[in-house]
Amino acid sequence: MAGHSKWANIKHRKAAQDAKRAKTWTKLLKEITISAREGGGDENANPRLRTALLKARGSNVPNDTIIRAIKKGTGELEGVHYEEITYEGYGPGGVALLIEAVTDNKQRTVSEIRHILSKHGGNLGENGSVAWNFSRKGIIIIPAEGIDEDDLMMEVLESGADDMKKDGDYFEITTDPSPFNDIHESLSEKYSIESAEISQVPGTTVKIDDLHTAEKFMKLYDLLDDHDDIQKVWDNSDIPEEIMNQLENE
Repeated sequence: MAGHSKWANIKHRKAAQDAKRAKTWTKLLKEITISAREGGGDENANPRLRTALLKARGSNVPNDTIIRAIKKGTGELEGVHYEEITYEGYGPGGVALLIEAVTDNKQRTVSEIRHILSKHGGNLGENGSVAWNFSRKGIIIIPAEGIDEDDLMMEVLESGADDMKKDGDYFEITTDPSPFNDIHESLSEKYSIESAEISQVPGTTVKIDDLHTAEKFMKLYDLLDDHDDIQKVWDNSDIPEEIMNQLENE
């Protein structure tokens, strides 16, 4: 979610997310298979695969499972044929949603996503209805504790990253997607990385300062995020920290 102290909010939710480890592994392995199918099984020559492997290894996916997923993508092992689809829509409060899915049955997936949205205050939109507001960026998050901001800024700029800003207890580093892996590797040699991913960053956000609306949006977000075929849900919500804290304490 976009908005104030979003990385702190994500950290608060981490315990609940850890319970989804098996589902997370399934989604990561789908991404590895598709990446290998599209760009080959050599991570050094396939930046997308390299990014997928970074995330999988960071989530402790077993190496033999990763190798099988790569071989399914390259055709060395038989596997399910997955398609990538991006859906666009809206949630409670007019929040824009960009939903990235990987599926072996497009009709089933779109029907299930439409049902989830319509049942929880959202709706599907036309192609291009919200995508214009999002830009693909590499996002690297580093805990701020014990780090000199000026020193980090110098290294970030030297690495080729676009920008860095402080967000609560974290530094958020923004990069173009193409040099993302090299920048991540360079910074990880010296700093502890909280998270690193290719993200869809919204140009404008929608503030949700009503508790009931925020609660409805978070329920919808969790249902979408939990769907087997959905790899990632991007949104442009801006939920104030005090509202998030109320939701966490309910």
